[in-house]
Amino acid sequence: MTQNDRRYALGTAAWCRATVLLLAFAADVAGAAVPAETVSFSSRDGKTQLTGYLFRPDTPGPHPAVVMLHGRSGPYSSLARGVYSAETLSKRHKMWGGFWAERGYLALLVDSFSPRGYPQGFARYSYSQRPPEVSEQHIRPLDAYGALDYLRARSDALAGHIGVQGWSNGGMTVLAALAPHPPGLADPTPVNGFRAALAFYPGCRAQEKQNDYTPYAPLLMFVGTEDEEVSSVVCLRFAARVQAGGGDLESVSYEGAQHAFDDPGRTRQSREANRLATANSMQMAEAFFRRYLSH
Repeated sequence: MTQNDRRYALGTAAWCRATVLLLAFAADVAGAAVPAETVSFSSRDGKTQLTGYLFRPDTPGPHPAVVMLHGRSGPYSSLARGVYSAETLSKRHKMWGGFWAERGYLALLVDSFSPRGYPQGFARYSYSQRPPEVSEQHIRPLDAYGALDYLRARSDALAGHIGVQGWSNGGMTVLAALAPHPPGLADPTPVNGFRAALAFYPGCRAQEKQNDYTPYAPLLMFVGTEDEEVSSVVCLRFAARVQAGGGDLESVSYEGAQHAFDDPGRTRQSREANRLATANSMQMAEAFFRRYLSH
């Protein structure tokens, strides 16, 4: 294990204390403690008008900012019942949006699926059947950069202090968007692109095949060893290769944690490994963005 690869198991007192504090916060935010404002902006694909949900701090700006990218099930709750709005966002997205807003960040959740006709997202294990217009390798990075453009144009955002966070398919989008030659951004650097990035339980097979892959900005990746949808082994192997080549990628592996371990719902949080991974990843994510995005 290198200094850039951390592995966590159960049982430390520090983790237990963190779990109590952070999950209490998560429960509050999941109850919509921080409301989201609906906004609209253009993707860099040049044709798609995107919907976004903006979580704002209650203090004067300008603020650092975070672009948030949903996974394959989309940004909305499974109980949305055809109503897709700020009120029907999933608990996880409300939790993280509120988490960043409470800490002084603008947080913009991008809906990549609804404008293209897929508001309900996609089922598990459907990757090979998904339409190319929602590709996380070629299209969704253009949405991420459209969100970056939108935030940079706001007077309450610090234009040079914007990061990106993605979950699952959105985490894969983060990897693609941070590539040496990403869609929509020529000669990428932390100055003209994202300053730092978080990828939660992404699939890493596409980037593992890119022998020259090096993220252009610092990247922190979280995986669980009991992930049912993507391979943590592939991601850790990919991370080790990038690290060996000098790339700024830190990987964190949680023993026993599942896919979507940070979903605040009962199903995921009834498992101790998921609760502990949620608490620790929130702590690490906050410290990581504070290091790279604070002014």
